[in-house]
Amino acid sequence: MQRRTFLSAAMGLGTAGALGWGLLRPAAGELARGPRARLRMHAGADLAFGTEISVRVLHDDARVAELAIADALAQARTVDALMSIYRPGSQVHTLNRDGCLAQPSPHLLAVLQEAARLSALSDGAFDITVQPLWDLARQGQDGAPALSLIGWRRISADASGVILQPGMAITLNGIAQGYALDLARAALAARGIRHALIDTGEFGALGQAEQGRAWTLGVRDPRRAEGYAGALALDGRCVATSGDYASAFSADFRRHHIFDPATGASPAELAAVTVAAPTGILADGLSTACMVMGARRSLALAAGIEGVDLLAIDKAGRHWHSAGLRWQPAAG
Repeated sequence: MQRRTFLSAAMGLGTAGALGWGLLRPAAGELARGPRARLRMHAGADLAFGTEISVRVLHDDARVAELAIADALAQARTVDALMSIYRPGSQVHTLNRDGCLAQPSPHLLAVLQEAARLSALSDGAFDITVQPLWDLARQGQDGAPALSLIGWRRISADASGVILQPGMAITLNGIAQGYALDLARAALAARGIRHALIDTGEFGALGQAEQGRAWTLGVRDPRRAEGYAGALALDGRCVATSGDYASAFSADFRRHHIFDPATGASPAELAAVTVAAPTGILADGLSTACMVMGARRSLALAAGIEGVDLLAIDKAGRHWHSAGLRWQPAAG
């Protein structure tokens, strides 16, 4: 699975993509003055969801910071181990193979329940049963034959088991990383961490960055791999992005890894959507749904959900954002 997000975490002089730290390697440098002078940056990274995930923590006790980072990364690995569609032995892999799963993990049930809520909220634009469309698309085939297998309401899930209708398969790639982000944030808070930045493929922050600044994300221009559309300051919410470039099946980005469950085709209007929401799982799922819904419907949906804002960029480079987003477009 390729990384879907096109956010790069910016802190001071660098970005997360450029720093390349090792697992639990403390960052150098103590803040020079003020009540935060004893806080030091500590960072850790690991592999999950087919990419590198990372945690940065500002804390005055190196051991506490290291334990907190280890806890947060472990939570993300747990989610990946349960919900990967590719890993043999994962609960989602088993469900897709057998069409049923006995005694699902409470984590899996929580994600399935939130997925159903998001499907209802988005009038079906978010649907985890689109996996058969992906399977056909990566083989260069039209998705129309698989439309009869799509339908989130046809999943039966409770503590005793999960059942799919014959031929169905699910993917949680549009929501699992956001759930992992929520668990990682909770793990940090449980260790008393007040200032942190987490990247599970989606981003979440606690408190502030060095010198009391806001954690800031550079949002990539979806048509320029090394260019940025602007900067986004985090305000305690989680941020997730979906973009047509992450797994494109055609050079013009018209066929890509996000599918409209109603038609089986990739949505044609938007190139990327970034969503800020109170939780990672909500931001993650909505970013996928909004790619399907388009700018106008997405902005209307966000306006009706407390704590949700979004940025939408279409294939011509035009962009729209809701008023609550701390968004600064790039100059020029």
